[in-house]
Amino acid sequence: MNDTKPVDSASDSIQRTDRRNPMRYWQVYVIAFFAIWSVVAFGFHFWREIAAHWRMSLVMIAGAFVAGSTPMGGGTVAFPILVLVFKQNPANARNFALIIQALGSTSSFLMMIGRRIPLAFRFLAGSVGGAAIGFLLGTFLIAPHLQSSLVKLLFACLWMSFGLLTLFRNIEICGLHGRGPLSNVSTVLIGLAAGIVGGTLASIIGVGVEMCVYAVLVLVYRTDLRIAIPTAVAACGLSSLEAAALHVWIRDIDRQTAMNWLAAGPVVIFMVPVGTWLARRLPRVRVLYFVAGLCIFQFLWTLQQTAGGRTEWIFAAAAMSTGSVLLYILYKTGKRREKTDAVRSVGSHAAQVIIET
Repeated sequence: MNDTKPVDSASDSIQRTDRRNPMRYWQVYVIAFFAIWSVVAFGFHFWREIAAHWRMSLVMIAGAFVAGSTPMGGGTVAFPILVLVFKQNPANARNFALIIQALGSTSSFLMMIGRRIPLAFRFLAGSVGGAAIGFLLGTFLIAPHLQSSLVKLLFACLWMSFGLLTLFRNIEICGLHGRGPLSNVSTVLIGLAAGIVGGTLASIIGVGVEMCVYAVLVLVYRTDLRIAIPTAVAACGLSSLEAAALHVWIRDIDRQTAMNWLAAGPVVIFMVPVGTWLARRLPRVRVLYFVAGLCIFQFLWTLQQTAGGRTEWIFAAAAMSTGSVLLYILYKTGKRREKTDAVRSVGSHAAQVIIET
């Protein structure tokens, strides 16, 4: 029996959901958050300290919109602001990115479930499992050995590579109409590999899973952006939950990061779903040009403030080259798959015609 079928949809996975209130999971999530937030803010008298971190609320209005409407996590905005403007340690910026994405992108995922937005569920499941492995590898084996300037440059170079690809292939990507990967074991394994790479990157800079998921779906599987972007947002939220749990367990989330999270949380829990809703209505070409522009801007900004020595310049060149080559390989792989599928489709059609005649 053939175990392949078209990409999963949210409606296939939640058939037992109460039809009278499909948004109940999201509503329970929001109510639970504000109940806990109110206890912490007012019951434990942290309100004044939370209010003192109001700047992160403003930052995450933009960050949450980007997280919901593009294949870039909210940490893409939060990380450079915290590091380059607020002069915080990259490790703290990474932790904030992970815990704020765990809140906001998970909120968006639950909203997608309620609204039956199509998702590549098998690929998503594989990527979330792989991200857990990547977080363990990166957190304990790689991140402790990287100096802060290289972490900043890694963040900038990763997104610059992604921005250039988006810029040069924008029209082509926006014209994709493929339904995405088939629901089989191969899809789960490829998602697992994407998750391991993305989780390792996110363990260092706070973002990466969503980019890897999106890149594979779009470049290899030629997936429609109406499926690829929501799946990337969902992967960001679910994998960030894993990372947040890990960092809570190892107790390296400091008080300032926690207060930033409490200050931005009430904004993010609503704004990321709003961004997801808008992404399905805004012109996709303009959204991706915005993504490319944001990537290029943060790269130039980071380079200007960080690359002061020979080591940094060599690292930036190597990271940019590696990222660009890997994305190009994914793109060429997708083009080959597209041609192979087209040949098979023509052959199948011809055989059917012969049989009928």
